[in-house]
Amino acid sequence: MTKKILVLCTGNSARSQMAEGLFRAEGGGGFEIFSAGTKPGSVRPEAIAVMQEIGIDLSGHRSKSVDEFSGQSFDYVVTVCDNARDACPVFPAGAQRIHWSFEDPAAVQGAELQRLAAFRRIREQIHERVRTFYRERAAAAR
Repeated sequence: MTKKILVLCTGNSARSQMAEGLFRAEGGGGFEIFSAGTKPGSVRPEAIAVMQEIGIDLSGHRSKSVDEFSGQSFDYVVTVCDNARDACPVFPAGAQRIHWSFEDPAAVQGAELQRLAAFRRIREQIHERVRTFYRERAAAAR
């Protein structure tokens, strides 16, 4: 049975987009992955670039509002910023809520290299959490 994961952050422009791509890449076929924002903007080019570096294509992604998913049930709702955690709506069917607080790489000012470095750092932090998530579920299933 396929499990559904919704990843939320404020703008659905960086952290939740990267997490969606990483969940999809690491999870195999047993999971359906979605992402959304409480105040969606547009997918950041830096997020697309740093994900492309590891073979994950976000270029076709768009920022979505959490409202697009109202009434749907999810097995897991993962918030990746404190604002989203605080504004997260309640989803039916008792979704397990998980909160991972990551810095917003989109808030980093400076030259392109500095911004890309921030996105890479957050990408790696999210990637480790996603790997741990799947390892823990695999261990519990044994």
